[in-house]
Amino acid sequence: MGTVVQLKNQINNSYFQLKNSVEDKLLLVEEKIRVKLASDVELAQKMTGYHLDTGGKRLRALLTLGSAKLCGYSKGTRDINLAACVELIHAATLMHDDVIDNGSVRRGKKTLNKIWDNHASVLAGDYLLSRCFEMMVEDENLEVLKLLSSTSSKIAQGEILQLQHKGEVDMLEETYFKIISAKTAELFAAATKVGAILADMKSKEKEALEFYGRNLGLTFQIADDTLDYNSELKLFGKKIGKDFFEGKITIPIIILFQKANNVEKEMLREIFSKNNRDENDLSYTFSLIKKYDVIKACYQKAEHFINLSSNSLSIFDDSEQKNILQKLTSFSLARNF
Repeated sequence: MGTVVQLKNQINNSYFQLKNSVEDKLLLVEEKIRVKLASDVELAQKMTGYHLDTGGKRLRALLTLGSAKLCGYSKGTRDINLAACVELIHAATLMHDDVIDNGSVRRGKKTLNKIWDNHASVLAGDYLLSRCFEMMVEDENLEVLKLLSSTSSKIAQGEILQLQHKGEVDMLEETYFKIISAKTAELFAAATKVGAILADMKSKEKEALEFYGRNLGLTFQIADDTLDYNSELKLFGKKIGKDFFEGKITIPIIILFQKANNVEKEMLREIFSKNNRDENDLSYTFSLIKKYDVIKACYQKAEHFINLSSNSLSIFDDSEQKNILQKLTSFSLARNF
């Protein structure tokens, strides 16, 4: 047991090592976001202030700062501005997500839509995106503008694709990966590629960091979706079964449906065709997930993307920053917060 705990600590340390490596800049990112979201409209100020106070890992911002550092960017504050920009895109999508999913808790606190209502939350998300686009234009780099605006478009399309397949218990794995690639991996890929763009790296380095970010994002989302069905884990701010009750079809359910017998398949169809699922439905689904060892199968899928992500950094010279980013691939899968 001690070895497992030790490994967990080592994995989680990779996140803190990344954070520590760019801590001075991360503080400036936080300040940049706070200043940029300041508003004379009282409700807008209250909502964005509340959102900022809920915190978060700031992983996408860290990836921009870390990638820029890996590529040798040291002069100027463009990395700070664009890390803030990436984080605002993410925050806006979370606000819209909570409205779509009728979410009530995020990071252990009530969601904006539960406090102020859906209309206000949608508008707050739009406000964040508009501020973000201002920052993109201020950067005055056409490559960055094209990348981040295209990424925002792909995220929205991923949300629509997920909505289109809601409750589709026999969803193809290919469809699932299209959804999470658009919803999650695209922003990870953009965050890391921006770092290379800032340092005027060649196409090869830009593509390597984009590939790193994309596969890191896929790993991260598979892990997140798997945690929702891992009844043995209790995570801060993460309610087990959230995706299940919302009727989202994710990798654990897709793999389960592939493994289930015909009677179980019909039962799963019935459960996910309902408007509302109850605790008995969840218990039944958990029992099947345990029966077919689905959690292990999900993590095996993620291992593939971990290897792709880590190996893509091989073109960079050995450095502490490279080592931190490579270890981060394991954090995205095995994190406990």
